[in-house]
Amino acid sequence: MLFQREDSKHAEKARYEVTRDDITHPLSSYAQYAFELDGFEWPSVEHYYQAMKFDDADYRERIRQAETPKAAAKLGKSRWKKRRKNWKKNSITYMTRATYIKCRTHPEVAEMLLKSGELEIKDLSMYDYFWGTGRDLRGENRFGKMLMGVRNKLQEEAAG
Repeated sequence: MLFQREDSKHAEKARYEVTRDDITHPLSSYAQYAFELDGFEWPSVEHYYQAMKFDDADYRERIRQAETPKAAAKLGKSRWKKRRKNWKKNSITYMTRATYIKCRTHPEVAEMLLKSGELEIKDLSMYDYFWGTGRDLRGENRFGKMLMGVRNKLQEEAAG
């Protein structure tokens, strides 16, 4: 969705809005666009991302088999399972890999991302200050930045 707001001082530049957990938006990590990566078929980016938090292959498989992205996320947030030592350092890389492969697997998703042109992409998640902007729009917006990075890579590939 495009958003443009006029405030009293100046016009805010247009931006493309998405939330990571919107199951209906193709660019969301919760959208169920299956892809193959690391020798497995993943139902969504969220399934892959959550599973990669763990070294335990059986637990990763349990997450991969989760019925919904929300269920995969719940399993991925388990406090009873030990996460990879390097998870914080590499979490964005896993999200980026999965999103890029989803776009390469589903041309209609890549086309949607490319059609956002040069617009800034914002994840307007109210309570997520890492992946999203948070309710006060001061969050890191890592999901939006990651999508813009994937978009840049797809644009470079299209340019040949």
